[in-house]
Amino acid sequence: MAPDEYAIRRIDWSGDARHPRGSILFLPGRGDCYEKYLETLEEWHRAGWRVTASDWRGQAGSGRLGSDAVTGHVDDFSRWVDDLGHLWTQWSAETPAPHVLMGHSMGGHLVLRAVAEQRAHPDAMVLSAPMLGFYGSVLPVSWMHRVAKAMLRFGDPSRPAWKWSEKPGEVPATRINLLTHDAERYQDELWWREQRPELVMGPGSWGWVERAYESMRLLYAPDVLESIRTPLLMLGTTSDRLVDMIAIEAAARRLPNGELLAFGKEARHEILREVDAVRDRAMEAIADFLARAAPPKA
Repeated sequence: MAPDEYAIRRIDWSGDARHPRGSILFLPGRGDCYEKYLETLEEWHRAGWRVTASDWRGQAGSGRLGSDAVTGHVDDFSRWVDDLGHLWTQWSAETPAPHVLMGHSMGGHLVLRAVAEQRAHPDAMVLSAPMLGFYGSVLPVSWMHRVAKAMLRFGDPSRPAWKWSEKPGEVPATRINLLTHDAERYQDELWWREQRPELVMGPGSWGWVERAYESMRLLYAPDVLESIRTPLLMLGTTSDRLVDMIAIEAAARRLPNGELLAFGKEARHEILREVDAVRDRAMEAIADFLARAAPPKA
């Protein structure tokens, strides 16, 4: 429950109370639901971690903020940062250390921003394909932000910013080509959407796009990334067609304790839902990083 009593869905694995390894809080991406990551969350749980995952306000099982059931809308990313800050305060007080904060795509962006704004204080962070830029932008972020602001003047900010499919709620046939090479894991997501229709989301709104550019610019400001001293591992791929790998690489250079595991054509956007050869490499890298950055408490 958020401070304003908005109901936000979460899931918890209790972990080993006698010998706790620590605690992981995982936040998914735009349009995501935590069901997509149950395999990964369970794997961390089996390794001894106490694991929590949460939807974002207005996504998946946490309702909608726009004017229809499938478009992802938000009035400002700071609302999500506030929610994460509130969750972090409660969760970190209730769970064993060390505390690790993780996020995928938009979730990675918001995790980074929450830490930059001192709303969360993890021992370590892991970001999978963090949304630090949009793929294919031909103009600087400041110029693209101006374009998005102009689009807000031509209609409802909660209207879809791009076409998703011919029928609302119907998944485009080529969507898998943006996300993963693993057809079985992709079908798992579709199964959850069929079983729980409330999870289905499509495009973001123009309001979401404009606020995303604004939030990116806040992170890009001088000394913001440099102020984050938390050990951090980022996963990214040069074959990503949703977020900008160049922006991820630039952020890794600015973060004092940042590390980057870079993939190539073998991986698409959802690295933690890729084929075993890719996913195993990512999970092993995360385990190695956490052994160094967030060792078990004595």
